Amino acid sequence: MAEKRDYYEVLGVNKDASADEIKKAYRKCAMQYHPDRWVNGTEQEKKDAEEKFKEAAEAYDVLSTPEKKARYDQFGHAGMGGAASDFSGFNINDIFSHFSDVFGGGGFGGFGDLFSGFAGGGGGGQRVRRGGNMRIKVKLTLEEVANPTEKKIKINKYIPCSHCGGTGAKDVHSKQTCPTCKGSGQVVQQHRTMFGIMQQASVCPQCHGNGEIIKDPCPHCHGRGIVQGEEVIPITIPAGVDNGMQLTMRGKGHAAENGGVNGDLLIAIEVMDHDIFERDGNNLYLNYYISFPQAALGDTVEIPTLNGRAKVKIAAGTQGGQILRLQGKGLPELHSKNMGDLIVNVNVWTPKSLTKEEKALIESLKTHENFVPKPGRNERSVFNRVRQFFRD
Repeated sequence: MAEKRDYYEVLGVNKDASADEIKKAYRKCAMQYHPDRWVNGTEQEKKDAEEKFKEAAEAYDVLSTPEKKARYDQFGHAGMGGAASDFSGFNINDIFSHFSDVFGGGGFGGFGDLFSGFAGGGGGGQRVRRGGNMRIKVKLTLEEVANPTEKKIKINKYIPCSHCGGTGAKDVHSKQTCPTCKGSGQVVQQHRTMFGIMQQASVCPQCHGNGEIIKDPCPHCHGRGIVQGEEVIPITIPAGVDNGMQLTMRGKGHAAENGGVNGDLLIAIEVMDHDIFERDGNNLYLNYYISFPQAALGDTVEIPTLNGRAKVKIAAGTQGGQILRLQGKGLPELHSKNMGDLIVNVNVWTPKSLTKEEKALIESLKTHENFVPKPGRNERSVFNRVRQFFRD
């Protein structure tokens, strides 16, 4: 499989290009590589043009969506995680319809009509109906984020009618070729202009682009081919996802009318707050308390992690606010083997109440030389310690 080209390179724009510049660049690519412009080319040239046409659509889909663009700018193709739309299964008019705001209308009534004179209809063929997309929210714990997670989600959506198999017809004899368009899904009108006779293709008004009409509709779905139903969908969520990310499952959205292409299921990720850990990217932060004797004498402690506990040696003379770094004990990077770290802020616990014996014991230590604070220049502020920690 060929490596994906950089989306900015595909559209020929810089990373700091404005939304209008990105839209303008996409329109230019769409016109340049529209298959009808290559109708007289070789088969290889036609194939290359169609691939570049769909490649430009994918690039624009990402760069015109702020959330997707931000993820792509940070992680590149590896960080998209299915968020980029795959237009390989779309026909030309589906793509025009998907970006109707760019081209000023649908595939037949808008930008696509510019090409109708080349090959008789802006891509030709019957119009494929597409089901609606669905969007759901999935909540995850940090423990679930740390590993690939399997979930089963029950959703209410349009599903193919079981009685007609999604065709919308009562039986196999209930469908016939549309007499208006003769099965093409389009009608061609001729207009006499000062430049000669021009042809323009549009959706057949009788079959609405299907190429067929239903004489006897299915009584259960009333000819639509879809009914309301439920489906339990297994979802695999990769490790390392973050709050606000969106995953896409192709073809798991609403079923389309009369056997068309299913919509997509969009999965919005919500990562819940953790009781003891705080997240920053792939790193985790933890406040960990030790007793005064442990700080003074040193000890070996077990620090909690997302996957159990890790033994850590506390050096004698540890001061409150010391930073410990447990490499690889954070969260995995999305679609990578790299792991974040667990950053531990060590605090020395001061008792809030003491017994008489404890008070007497501590009183006896107050006058000892080692218990008199002697901060020096080597005792940096918390800010400087954290800053130096990341430099190291």
